[in-house]
Amino acid sequence: MNNKAMLNAYPDSLGGRLNQAAAVLEKPEFRDAFRSFYILPSVFHSDLDRGFSVISYELNRSLADEDSLERLKALGLDLKMDFVLNHVSVLSPQFQDLLRQGEQSPYRDFFIDWNRFWEGHGQMTAEGYIQPDQELIQSMFFRKPGLPILMVRLPDGRDVPYWNTFYQEVRYPALTAPMLMNRLGLQYQEAVKIAARFNAAVNSSTPFEEISLDELEPYRGQTTALLQEKREYLGQMDLNIRSPLVWEYYRDTLMKLAAYGAAIVRLDAFAYAPKAPGRHNFLNDPETWELLEEVKGLAQPLGLSLLPEIHSSYAEGIHCKLSHKGYLTYDFFLPGLLIDAIERADASYLVSWAREIRKNKMKVVNMLGCHDGIPLLDLKGLLPDERIQELIDLVISRGGMVKNLHGQKNVYYQVNATYYSALGEDDRKMLLARMIQLFMPGTPQVWYLDLFAGRNDLEAVALSGSAGHKEINRTNLTMEQIDAALTTKIVQDQLSALKAYNQCMAFDPDGQMHIEMKQADQLVITWEKQQKTARLVANLSTLSFQASMDTSAGAFVLQQD
Repeated sequence: MNNKAMLNAYPDSLGGRLNQAAAVLEKPEFRDAFRSFYILPSVFHSDLDRGFSVISYELNRSLADEDSLERLKALGLDLKMDFVLNHVSVLSPQFQDLLRQGEQSPYRDFFIDWNRFWEGHGQMTAEGYIQPDQELIQSMFFRKPGLPILMVRLPDGRDVPYWNTFYQEVRYPALTAPMLMNRLGLQYQEAVKIAARFNAAVNSSTPFEEISLDELEPYRGQTTALLQEKREYLGQMDLNIRSPLVWEYYRDTLMKLAAYGAAIVRLDAFAYAPKAPGRHNFLNDPETWELLEEVKGLAQPLGLSLLPEIHSSYAEGIHCKLSHKGYLTYDFFLPGLLIDAIERADASYLVSWAREIRKNKMKVVNMLGCHDGIPLLDLKGLLPDERIQELIDLVISRGGMVKNLHGQKNVYYQVNATYYSALGEDDRKMLLARMIQLFMPGTPQVWYLDLFAGRNDLEAVALSGSAGHKEINRTNLTMEQIDAALTTKIVQDQLSALKAYNQCMAFDPDGQMHIEMKQADQLVITWEKQQKTARLVANLSTLSFQASMDTSAGAFVLQQD
């Protein structure tokens, strides 16, 4: 992969479709500002989680087509795309085949039958699933309360539990009087009464056994069976990596991504894929590393670089393990360290981290904002706990939102906010943060909304319901909004700096980097290679800086007084 600046956006983030995004990148203001483009997975045929519940890796026809990919490649852009290793949508062809054919489906073992997995390691419940032995399950990590299962109705009438780590929803159709008359032999008024009571129960999430049917009680079982037969599902089903068909699916997907023009494949949810009774079932060691090596064996002949995505605290050292094993690594520490440095006018922790990256020869992709949030708890072990909490409180005070798991604030990954709002919507802070990012080790990934100094979108959050916190930083921009933003200094300066960065040989990964502090608030970073130099002198107290770069087009200087 190249180490030049990478744009990060959804296919509909810039203008509404990927073709419009290509048109934006063809504008003179954008030419040469980016050398790669991370397109988030709603570019694929998907349903939930804005793309991360993949139905298939065919292009999403409502947002993208082959022509739009060709336009991006014509600009010289490498593409970065997602591959979700742990799960697929319940609407995937494989899972839908299982629903249709049950035991006769070739995909019977493509997914994880909970009872087969736990056979001999627990007790069967009246509900039809095995409750694992307590000593085997007590240390397991689950993303949601309760056991991670979805009860699936197969054609033979059995409810079979399948492993479901992430989202699930069961939907029942609305009953009609004709439907019940034809199926149960009811008279019209009887059918109307039963349909009304069952439909009300579905709408209020009342268990079917609690519905009052009076003289029509004999029809409860048949009506319930009809509803269960016709129920539909939403969600993501975990894949059984012991199945040869899953590995065929992995290979075929990587080939498809390479054909689209991908150079980097971001591996999402890979740490959940290896499972074993009694294990943590998140980043199992050595099984997770064995999985990654097998996937790498499929990817390398296709010219694909892998970027495994995982959130963990600095103290756990997972980033080091990934790096030592030769993988690209996300620098999830930089976003919080930069806010800390700018708000406190103290670069000491930032400098220490930069030196550690260089000392350990880590290949990182860094960022400010992204499609999720600002990962502040990743800093545990790198920043003092009280300093992390102050960062969290600060971002929330500026309109950020906390994502919890199980309602516990000690297990969320990030605070959801735009980076611009997290910095107090201050243009000077935003530009200083961007310049420091460019001078830090690694490949700079740029979230499109940061580039346009996007503010927290609280209206989008309100429209998205209880799970809409991420929409705070996912505003789709119209072409008119983009054109207006291109006239602003904060956008123009960032684009100018990105172009110069891409044209400066000094930033090559094997260039020499020197970073120092004259005082806690005075940062100096220098890169050198083959007599080409890039230098940043910044004062965190005054937010002033001077950046100079020797580029192929000549000397570039940008300063903020």
